[in-house]
Amino acid sequence: MGAMGEFAKHEPAGYECPFCALGAGRDTNLSDQRHIVERTDATFTIISPRFWPNNRGALIVVPLDHHENLYVLPDHLGAAVHSAARRGAIALKKAYGCDGTSTRQHNEPAGNQDVWHYHVHVFPRFDRDNLYRSEIGGLLTKEEMTQYASRIREQLAGTPSGSGPISREGAF
Repeated sequence: MGAMGEFAKHEPAGYECPFCALGAGRDTNLSDQRHIVERTDATFTIISPRFWPNNRGALIVVPLDHHENLYVLPDHLGAAVHSAARRGAIALKKAYGCDGTSTRQHNEPAGNQDVWHYHVHVFPRFDRDNLYRSEIGGLLTKEEMTQYASRIREQLAGTPSGSGPISREGAF
């Protein structure tokens, strides 16, 4: 039995994957190509359109190949995603001056997965930010996402921005 045969698929018939669209160079209603901060031959990293009150500008690391969840993700892509998450975490620390970072990954509806393409969230963390006790704050505007993406891209490229860290609340 193949790997997916052991696990139920949750993506509905005709599912139009927003991560596949972004990976293929097409914009979605929430994100566009300006929000991608890094692309490799196996992954891309994007600014999350969702924000938590004290943790704006989080990243989402996505394999280019479509795999619904962790259970069916090939090992080599897991390694590529983890490497990209590490680079993103370092860029968050440099760009935002955050005290730490957290990663999070969800599988299946009971695991709180809502996009049927494996991905890992990388959050900037601040002392007493209450990330795990807070609700989603809403959606960033595309312009806010573009500003965060620019800051992260500069750090990934090793270019100092000169504008200092982004504040905890994400003000520019």
